[in-house]
Amino acid sequence: MGVEENLQVIKEKVPAHVTLVAVSKTKPDEAIMEAYQAGHRDFGENKVQDLVAKQERLPADIRWHMIGHLQSNKVKYLAPFVHMLHGVDSLKLLAVIDREAEKCERVIDCLLQIRIALEETKFGLTEEDLMQLLHSGAFREMNHIRIRGLMGMATYTDNSKQIREEFRQLKRIFDRLKGSRFENQGSFDQLSCGMSGDYQLAIEEGSNLVRIGSLIFGPRNY
Repeated sequence: MGVEENLQVIKEKVPAHVTLVAVSKTKPDEAIMEAYQAGHRDFGENKVQDLVAKQERLPADIRWHMIGHLQSNKVKYLAPFVHMLHGVDSLKLLAVIDREAEKCERVIDCLLQIRIALEETKFGLTEEDLMQLLHSGAFREMNHIRIRGLMGMATYTDNSKQIREEFRQLKRIFDRLKGSRFENQGSFDQLSCGMSGDYQLAIEEGSNLVRIGSLIFGPRNY
C-alpha cells in the first residue's frame, strides 16, 4: 500500500479527538506530499536541519512538530515557524525558546517531556524536576511560550503491561497538573504519547496526540 492508503488505515483507528502527527523523518518530499494531498497537515521531524529544509520546500500551511531532542543552540532556526516543540526537558531550554520566540514576536507551544521509561537513554524531566521548573521565578516571567501539555516515551519493550503502566503514570501527572498548576488554562490540553508500535495502548490510557511514522511511510531510510 502507498502512503495515502496507509494514512487512511491509521485514521480509521485513531479517534477524532486525537491529533495524528505523521513522522516524516528520513522520508522524501514526495512521500510527505502524498499525505498532504490526502488532506493531512501535521508532520513531525526529529532533526532540526531536516525540519528547516522541508519547511522551506513544502507548503506553508503544514503544521511542523519538532519531536526529537532539541539543543538550545538550534532553537533559533525553528522559532520563526514551528507549530509545536515536543521534547522540552529543562528550564534552560525553555528560557531559550522564550527568548527566541520574543524575537519573532510569537508565542511557541511547548510540551514538557516527562521521563517515564526505565531506559537510561531516554530524555525527560522527573516529577521533581517538573515541579521545580513550574514553581521557579524564571518560568513565571516567560511570556512567549505556552505549555500545552506533557509528552513521554515508553520503554522500548514487548511488555505491553509495562508500557501501559508508563503511559498511565504520565496521565496521572497530567491530571494532577490540570487540576492544580494549570487549572484555569484551557490550553493545557495535550497528552502526547504513543508511536507506531504502541499508539493504541497510549490512546486507551488517555493520549490525545500520537506520533506515527513507519505505519504511514514504511520503514525508515538510513
